[in-house]
Amino acid sequence: MLRLMTDVSHQTLTKRYDRAAGVWGDKMRTLGYYDAYLGFLSSPVSRPEGMARVVDIGCGSGAFAEAWVAIHGQQTALTLLDPSGPMLSRATAALAGRGVAAETAEARLDTYTPGAPFDHLLAAHVIEHCPDPEAALAQMRALTHPDGRLWLVASKPHWCNAIIWLQWRHRTFQSEEIAALLSTSGWELESDYAFPAGPPSRTSRGYLARAV
Repeated sequence: MLRLMTDVSHQTLTKRYDRAAGVWGDKMRTLGYYDAYLGFLSSPVSRPEGMARVVDIGCGSGAFAEAWVAIHGQQTALTLLDPSGPMLSRATAALAGRGVAAETAEARLDTYTPGAPFDHLLAAHVIEHCPDPEAALAQMRALTHPDGRLWLVASKPHWCNAIIWLQWRHRTFQSEEIAALLSTSGWELESDYAFPAGPPSRTSRGYLARAV
């Protein structure tokens, strides 16, 4: 029954993202999330050397993946993972505009099996929607090899998120909760990042973790 409820919940959420796909990318840029991702990914820690295998989990319209390419260039074997076909189409077009032909996977995290491990995982505002955030982080760990990196963005408690909750019914996490979840799911927290301005500074926080 729990699995059935989880499947129904995912289907409902995916349909809502399908409907939002047409305006999602512009909305995220207007609210400052693309610029926020640029700042987070500009960290000098763990910059990839050569061709890196990167997956954007729950990619939406591709803003996080776009920011990765803007920072690290086109030397990326990039996969976009999302259960929403319309969102994947938007993200693919955005990356094509930057000269990157991204592979796509229309699937949920818990049903996705890649052909090879990834070097870097991008996951912005994903675990908030998962029935079991710890299990979701463990599933992410299974996608990479030891020393692979997870660039995680998660919602934090703030009255702005109380308003967003009315539409998306998402969770929020204190920094200490994220550190504990990472520790029990195969990750070691290396650093966290406070977004400096705009809506991202009020709604979200970034975390860089290493697979152990």
